[in-house]
Amino acid sequence: MCYYSVMDHVSKVIARSDIKKSIKEAVLALGGFDNFIKTGDRVLIKPNYNTADPSPASTAFDFLKAVVELVFECGAKKVIVGESSTFTIRNHVITTRETLEEAGVFEIEKHNKAFEVMIFDEQPWVKKEIPEGKHLRSVTVPQVLFEVDKIILLPVAKTHFIASYTGALKLAIGFMFPRERIKFHLGKVQEKIAEINTIYKPNLIIMDARQCFITQGPSKGTVRKPGFVLASKSRVAIDVEEIKIIQSFEGNSLAGKDPEEIVQIKRARELGID
Repeated sequence: MCYYSVMDHVSKVIARSDIKKSIKEAVLALGGFDNFIKTGDRVLIKPNYNTADPSPASTAFDFLKAVVELVFECGAKKVIVGESSTFTIRNHVITTRETLEEAGVFEIEKHNKAFEVMIFDEQPWVKKEIPEGKHLRSVTVPQVLFEVDKIILLPVAKTHFIASYTGALKLAIGFMFPRERIKFHLGKVQEKIAEINTIYKPNLIIMDARQCFITQGPSKGTVRKPGFVLASKSRVAIDVEEIKIIQSFEGNSLAGKDPEEIVQIKRARELGID
């Protein structure tokens, strides 16, 4: 069964055991993968691997693998999964490479020479000004972000103890040069999340909402199972729908909040982000 709302531009399908079929069905309501990916395209996929903890803390392997296969089936010349997730636990630095190895992402690369796992930390970076930024004037991001033909985001539905929730908008933090994230988290985090999103525009967002955190986050929390796959061209629209899904569960940390008044969403609207 597929639910599609013309008003909010978000496709929502009930996830079946065949997750590839469910993802394809969700995107079909937006015109299908062929509407986004053309023969010969170089496609960058941005998952959510701040850690390698099981979904919904990070992107589920079956979800990522299915999207990669569907993109190749549209004739993509190259598919890149890019991430930067460096963080520290008890003074030990866990690198992005270690995180993606633990998550099994390199297994896809072993079986397909046209697929590449890109560690942003090891790639060229470029500084971009943010003219509309009030709290974030510039940001250093991977150069590849501006070299590919298409960008697909794969957010996971969950709450976040600092940013209220994590969705399509917050995935942009994984594009930020690691050392810049220290200052980033010192204040006005939600406003900065919105402002960094002004420097690029994804072509497609596919959200795994089979499971979600309704409290805490991003790496642990109270788990519930909405059982959905969402797809949209709009970061803001899909995030609003995600918030509503989280709010549908008793005991959630977003209870009583108007999604449009959550700072990430409100600031993104002000900036005209879609």
